[in-house]
Amino acid sequence: RSVRYRPGDQAASVRQLLTDEAEQLAKGNVVVIVGRGNLAESVDPTLDAIAALQAGLPGVRFLPVVRRGNTIGALAAGLRPRADGPDARDVLVSAAAGRLSCLVLLGADPLSDVPDASLARKAMANVGTLISVDTQLHASNRQAAVFLPATAPGEHDGTTTNLEGRVTTLARKISAGTARPDWMIAVELADRLGLDLGFTRVEDVTNELSVTVDAFAPVTAGALGAERDGVLLDLAGSLTVAPSGQEPPPPGGYEYRLVVSRKLYDAGHLVANSPSLAHLAPGARLHLHPLDADRLGATARSTVKVTSPRTTLTLEVQPDPAIARGTAWVAFNQPNVSAGELIDGDAWAIDVKVESL
Repeated sequence: RSVRYRPGDQAASVRQLLTDEAEQLAKGNVVVIVGRGNLAESVDPTLDAIAALQAGLPGVRFLPVVRRGNTIGALAAGLRPRADGPDARDVLVSAAAGRLSCLVLLGADPLSDVPDASLARKAMANVGTLISVDTQLHASNRQAAVFLPATAPGEHDGTTTNLEGRVTTLARKISAGTARPDWMIAVELADRLGLDLGFTRVEDVTNELSVTVDAFAPVTAGALGAERDGVLLDLAGSLTVAPSGQEPPPPGGYEYRLVVSRKLYDAGHLVANSPSLAHLAPGARLHLHPLDADRLGATARSTVKVTSPRTTLTLEVQPDPAIARGTAWVAFNQPNVSAGELIDGDAWAIDVKVESL
């Protein structure tokens, strides 16, 4: 069964689904694949939907779908905000306000990756000292005071962790020139600060993780060498998500609820700098249900003005029967138009006005 919901109203749809399908859901274990389908809304609607699932289905388990490879491994290793600490958005807000004297970008490109384009731009303009560890120069780190070149996948040995939490080995395929694996960069920085981490091989790092991080206890260099299909992290434990307590706001004065999501190929620097991939980025168009497009008098490739509470963009129209009526969809981070200009990261959801030109 497929259930459509108005962006921002996920929790209400989940609660209704739990009522309608209670008998079916009670027949066995339930695993829910969870991801963020709309960058033009806050994380609260999705978290409220998760909270509704936990309340209605005791024992429900979740498989988080995250955008980048190895994110699950990084989170399990502790590369995440403290419970009482700032998250990535909080850091950018502080940078935008001029309260951050130094910012380290660890493989990050806020000007391309952060949905709220205005916030990312202000943060990069007002941060004090910028340090970047990355595989390439891009818009976010081009003005960095310090740039430390890191090796890319295929240029170093190591491991990666998939969505399931399965750790497998990576082998170097090509020479990396003068760039270094990120663990080597960390070791040398520590050495210059007077601290000997004791790592001379990547296997030392793997074994250290297995000793110091509970989730990585099964993941030793020996186990990885013996298990062709990799080793599962020990991700035992649970986290209860508290509902936000907010009610979805009523539709604003604009007619269409904005949905912005990612495509496989976009203007990210790895794709944009690859001659064989750059042309595959489809570009941003405003996808509307054909009946909504007809109501505007718009046809394929005709131009419309799209206005959010933040700004106005001019986009070509693409009638698309897969889009729900009353919804407008735009691809994120495309080379022709930045849909992030329409996004306010503090908004629960964003409505836009569409006008023919």
